[in-house]
Amino acid sequence: MSVDPIADFLTRIRNAQTARSERTEIPYSKLKHEMAKVMLKNEFLKSVHVDESGKFKVLILELPEKKLTLKRVSKCGQRIYTSAEKIRKVLSGYGISIVSTSKGLMTGYEARKQNVGGEVLCEVS
Repeated sequence: MSVDPIADFLTRIRNAQTARSERTEIPYSKLKHEMAKVMLKNEFLKSVHVDESGKFKVLILELPEKKLTLKRVSKCGQRIYTSAEKIRKVLSGYGISIVSTSKGLMTGYEARKQNVGGEVLCEVS
């Protein structure tokens, strides 16, 4: 059984919010760090730090007061790919979709603007 690292990332954020925690620690990976940076840039996180003091790197995320809605779109068993024109708006433009493109991870808006499609990883609102 393989564990989906993106689903784990989203679940750890969800669990920290349910516990009313201001921050959470997540095992580091480049993909998770890039997703966190996209969320930070769009103000869905307060801050993102990488802690290298232990044996393994850890991502430390500071969470906002407002409750985030996180939804995994593309799963291990069923990948969801879309063209630039078909990337849909999340919550009428108040949320973002994180898309993995050939030009790196970006929001659905940026992907549409740059006219690149890709795998829709998740939706954040």
